[in-house]
Formats: sequence, structure tokens, C-alpha cells
Amino acid sequence: MAYGPQYEHPGLERRLTFDEANRKANRIANALIERGYGKGDRLAMIMGNSIEFGLVHFGAAKAGLTLVPINLGITPRDLEYQLEHSESKLVVIDGDLQTKFGESVKKLGFPYMVVPISGKGEGETLREFMQGAPDTEPEVEIWERDIVQMQYTSGTTALPKAVMHSHMNLIMGGVDNVFISGFSGLNLSLVTCSCLMPLFHCAQQAVSYGPFLCYGKNVIFRGYDPELLLQGIQDEKITLLFMLSSLYKDLAGRDPLRYDLSSLTHGMYAMTPIEEETKRRWIEEYNVRLIMVAGQTEAMPLTEGAWPEYQLKRKGNWWGIPAPFAEHQIMDENGNLLGDNQSGELVLRGPVVCEGYLKNEEETRRISEHGWHHFGDAMLRDEEGLYLFLDRKKDIIKTGGENVATMELDSLIGAHPKVVEAVVVGLPHEKWGEAITCFVVPKDPSLTEEELINYCKERLAKFKVPKKVVFVDQVPKTSTGKIQKYQLRKQYNELYAGSSA
Repeated sequence: MAYGPQYEHPGLERRLTFDEANRKANRIANALIERGYGKGDRLAMIMGNSIEFGLVHFGAAKAGLTLVPINLGITPRDLEYQLEHSESKLVVIDGDLQTKFGESVKKLGFPYMVVPISGKGEGETLREFMQGAPDTEPEVEIWERDIVQMQYTSGTTALPKAVMHSHMNLIMGGVDNVFISGFSGLNLSLVTCSCLMPLFHCAQQAVSYGPFLCYGKNVIFRGYDPELLLQGIQDEKITLLFMLSSLYKDLAGRDPLRYDLSSLTHGMYAMTPIEEETKRRWIEEYNVRLIMVAGQTEAMPLTEGAWPEYQLKRKGNWWGIPAPFAEHQIMDENGNLLGDNQSGELVLRGPVVCEGYLKNEEETRRISEHGWHHFGDAMLRDEEGLYLFLDRKKDIIKTGGENVATMELDSLIGAHPKVVEAVVVGLPHEKWGEAITCFVVPKDPSLTEEELINYCKERLAKFKVPKKVVFVDQVPKTSTGKIQKYQLRKQYNELYAGSSA
């Protein structure tokens, strides 16, 4: 089901049953086959959230094609790179996005079809493309390890790489999400999931697979509109909400109990922890079982979950327990597996781990050294089997012979009442090796560097105190909200040049 006024355009379905959706996906699959597209051909999707996104997604998969979902936050130049790098044969573009991306598609000469969501779009439509194609199951031999999707990474540490997902990765990722969400086997068919986060990202995809696997319902939102979302929870009896941490805070500040939220029993959030007051309101006032989840594109998310009972008794960025099909361990730099309460790199293995990177054998080998997938995160596991995130390995600051996890500083400085957001990185320094540097988006213009430094001195060991505070209007982020610390390191690499003080 698609929810919102953008679907009032005549001719676009607002609701589909499983049988109706399956028949339409079959028609898309058969239309692709009739047009000469075959197994392994790449189909790029430049699409916002919609019913049609799901139909194209499943239809192309049934035909044996490989999907290339495009992140809508990228530039036209990046789009051209991804279309050429992936060797896409066909593009499906949202009519609302033709103004931004249409010229790039035409310039490269790609054949394309349009989904006119708001009545907009120029070119052959999806409806015209599938006209007359049979709605029977296509006769295509598909194996579990066949590549069904290539997802470009969001680029928090480097340029995007194309992660290759198999059919097995996607299916087992969906099964893991049913477990992580905490629903019992008795009420799975009653699950109604919000599809609010971008469907071009594998996290929202994986969350949405849960209802498909257990005959529940997905309610698709075009984007975050707080009033529309609250109305949707009330009208559609949504039981599972999946959002970023910041959106839970925003929604809590809008008096959500004006609406009937009694159906909403579970809430999942990702990227960063929710502040304690917001967490308390959702758990105690709104009676929502709030679950922090984590994962990464290379291992079909979500691979970890911290249920409320774990969150409420521990402080810090606890990712919780592993999902069933993602075996976890902590490894040192020499490939040795470590015991409880020893910090190292998180590694995992299982059927959710990707098949590697497209055209990048060196990086594929690197992330699979010693027979395990390397997450790139510094973590530890406690005696109860819960995993604590310390920092990205590349974000650990080595200053004056000490290792400092930036996550602790981000959280502490970000909690200052005059701060909107704080991001800490290490920058090259002649004396310290790396100097702890804090970038701050201020809430109050009276905030000074001295005030923040003193605030840190009162709460941190001396070697953890930032050497400098830089005030900025915003910090670089991906379209899914991940902070790109490497951009700050690159931009401010010379900040301490010539300084030894």
C-alpha cells in the first residue's frame, strides 16, 4: 500500500494484495524478457518510494536481472559514473526525478522507461512497457548465489563501491529482520510495517521483506512528513516503525498522542543511539518496544539488534545481539579471534554476507581475510554476548601514544545544551601525530571554543580533550544521514600545518 496525497494521480494503484502485486511483477518480468533483456543484465532504478519501486524490484529479480538502485542524494556526475561502472542496460526513472537526472540518462544514451508518480514524466511509461505481457511466472532458472542487486556504498570512508548481493543475501536478510524486530511467531501475519526510509537503501528493503515473508503489510511513504506519518499509523494500524534516531526525537516533540498510536508496538532505529529522554518517552509513554539496530551494506542489514532490556541497563552505543544468520566474532589485526571484553575488529560470516565488490578484487579479498567478513568497526563483546560499538577503525584517533574513540566525544559534546551536533576527527599534527579536533554546529551563537574546551576538561581524561573546536553551519552527510568524517579530514587536513604547540 502507498500512503499520501502524491498517489491521487488517476491510474496509479494505492493498494495491492500479494496476488495482485505478484501478477504485476510477473508482467514486468515477462516484458523485460520479451524486449531481449536476459539473466545478469543490469537494470538501474532512479526511483523514490512507491508501489512501483517494489513491482520493478521483484519483476526484474524474477527475470534474472541485476538491480542497481540509485541513491537519490548523489549528483548527476556520480550517477553517470554508477550507470557506466555497473554497465546498466536499462533505466527506470521516477517522473518526479527527470528534471534532476534525466539529462544524464539521455546523454549516455541509455534506454529508459518512466514512472509518472505525480503525472510527470516524458517517455515510455512503465504501464506501456508491460502492456500485453502475460502475468504468469516467467521461466527463468535462478540460483541462490546469482547476483540480484548491486548496491553502491554510501561512501563514509571512501568513494562508493558496488556491493554485489545475491538472492540468498536478500532473503536471509529479511528473515534476520523478522527476528531482530522481536515479533513472535504467533502474530507475524498482523505485522504492518512503515516503509519511510529510502527503498533504494538495503536497510529499508530488508525491513520491508519481513511482512512479505509472513503475509503482513507494508505501508509506503514517499518521505518524512510527520503529520502524514502519524495519520498513517492511526489509519493503517501500523505496528512496526523504522526511522533514524533524529526522526524519533522530532516526532516526540509534536504531541503524537493526538493520534491513536495503540497499534504501534515496535520501533526500530539505526545509525546513532537515541538520547535518553526521547528513548524514555517512546518506551514508557507511547508503549513502544524500541530496538536499536545496526548493519552495513556489505552484510545485508540488519545484523545486530539491542532490545529495550539491553538498552535500559547499559550506557553507550550497544548494538546488542547478533541476528541468527550472521555469526559474530572480535578479531585482532593478526587474524586471531578474541575473548570477551577485548577490543578488536568486528567480523562476521553467514548467508547475509555479500558476494564482493564489482570490478574490485583487491577490496573483495581485503574484506574477507581469514575467512571472515571485516566490518571495519572497533568493538568488544561482553560476557553476556552483547556487542559494544567503540568507533570506526578509521575514526580511532592515535594521539600522543593514546588511542581515542571519537564516538565517546561525539556523544558527550553533542549533549551540550548549546550544541546541535558535534563531530570529532583526528587531524595530522607534528607533535601529537593526530590532534583531536571537534566540529560543532552551534545551537546558541554565544557558544565559544573556550566554553566547550572547559566543558570537556571537566568530564574527560586530559588526553581526550580536543585541541581545537571549529564551528560550522553543517557537517557532511550521506543522503541516509551517515556522517562523512573523511570529508572533514580531507577538507581540514592542513589545519595544524606548521604547528608543534
